[in-house]
Amino acid sequence: AAVGVTVVPVGALAAAPPAAAGPEFETLGADVGRALVRMARDIFPHDRLADRYYVAAVAPYDAQASKEASLKRLLSDGVAELDALASQRHGKPYVDVATEPERVALLKAVEPGAFFQKVKGDLVTGIYNNKAVWQLFGYEGSSWEKGGYVNRGFDDIDWLT
Repeated sequence: AAVGVTVVPVGALAAAPPAAAGPEFETLGADVGRALVRMARDIFPHDRLADRYYVAAVAPYDAQASKEASLKRLLSDGVAELDALASQRHGKPYVDVATEPERVALLKAVEPGAFFQKVKGDLVTGIYNNKAVWQLFGYEGSSWEKGGYVNRGFDDIDWLT
């Protein structure tokens, strides 16, 4: 009998330093890029995911912002508001606030606004529609073409329990 073993590279699970922004954010700037990556990790925290997956979720904003001035303004102004609030409460920009609960409190303060809602909404697909993270979550991908999950282990995701 053959035994299947799935090997996930340790680097895929290890979180990179929190301020890692990855690619250049030529239009938005490095500070906005780092803030968006930190924000992505704080909104959808998965300690098992490396920052590169969060970077992949927010990196498209830079190209979009180069074509859409309104998006660039929304993101830049939103990060500026978040940084101002962080400076007022903690004396430092949002990305430098040390603890997750403190950063989450800042995010809750801006949650009703268009900036937060836009980023949160886009992150849902930016993170969870990335096939590279599916294996890390135990998701095997689409199953309809294989007859569905009912007879294929629909309840075998042991990390949820």
